[in-house]
Amino acid sequence: MLATRFPFSAAVAATALAAVSVAACGGGSGGGGAETPVADCELGQTDGPLRLFNWAEYIDEEQVAEFAQQFGVEYSIDAFESNESMQALVSAGNSNFDLVVPSDYMVGIMIAGGHLMQLDPDAIPNVTNIAEGFRDPGFDPGSAHSVPYQWGYTGIAVNTDVLGDDFPRTWGLIFGPEADEYSGRISVLNGARDALGAALKYLGYSVNTTDQPQLDEASALLADAKENILAFDTDAADDFLISGETVIAHSYSGQVFAAALATDDPEKFEFFVPEEGGIRWVDNFAIPFDAPHPCTAHTFINWMLQGEQHARLTNWNSYGSPNDAATEFLDPGVGDSVAPDRLAGAADLIEGLLDTGDFEIQYTDAFIRAKG
Repeated sequence: MLATRFPFSAAVAATALAAVSVAACGGGSGGGGAETPVADCELGQTDGPLRLFNWAEYIDEEQVAEFAQQFGVEYSIDAFESNESMQALVSAGNSNFDLVVPSDYMVGIMIAGGHLMQLDPDAIPNVTNIAEGFRDPGFDPGSAHSVPYQWGYTGIAVNTDVLGDDFPRTWGLIFGPEADEYSGRISVLNGARDALGAALKYLGYSVNTTDQPQLDEASALLADAKENILAFDTDAADDFLISGETVIAHSYSGQVFAAALATDDPEKFEFFVPEEGGIRWVDNFAIPFDAPHPCTAHTFINWMLQGEQHARLTNWNSYGSPNDAATEFLDPGVGDSVAPDRLAGAADLIEGLLDTGDFEIQYTDAFIRAKG
């Protein structure tokens, strides 16, 4: 399994692993679908403010403010809690966002729906800094609509002061009898594919199943686990764990790291991908089809793709960087959650989420049923 204690050791070789992993898990419905508008921007052009719609605590606002000052534009940052909630708002039109950060499978869904703009490569020359294995992904052939942002895994973070060191590294901590001991002190990510994906892995199924009985079984398992779950929450998973409200948190690989390192005793927190396997994801910059300021968005993407700027992003949020040029600027210890030597025997059990096409609505419905 993949496991990490804080503080973590240097492991920026993660980019090399990602190059293999992402290429291997390509797929989805990125090709085809509805026609999407094509951007036409000059290098360094701005056409108004930057309205960024991102996951919570995923970028340092000071870094965005520096960009805004350098280019003489205003900015705003709003947060979403799940890919589905973001997609619903953007697809409805008139979201007023210039830049969004969807995960891999959601990029494919939004392309198929005609909800992402085709990028102007001439306005983003720094895209050449992206590691080879992150280029031309299956969910966006030719990288026509997206640029890799950060990557990592979905697993479990725990407080070892409570669980000790000799506990089973399994999804059973949420779905099995092991969870009863920690009832009311467990949190689960508030996203259909994340939460149901964990249940599917515990049951031995693919996180991309399109088998309705398998999905129904996972939904029932999640519903049964609900009595032990304090909250379905993505944004506050780290806060719950650090504060002691929870001792087991379904979380993303970098989510708890930065918060843990700010505590007096970071080594009491551990993140791991359970022995049954987990989810690997790649989040991406993308521009909504009706973005009011697409050229400012292009300029921001290109600015962020500079090695030093992308390293600032990774140093701040502790996720894996897909940017080769960032490596020399990364702080020692950043990236351990996606390091090759942490994968052990679970690498073949880790899957990337794919767009399941028309079956996606079944995941949404199954999650609603499970939450009640």
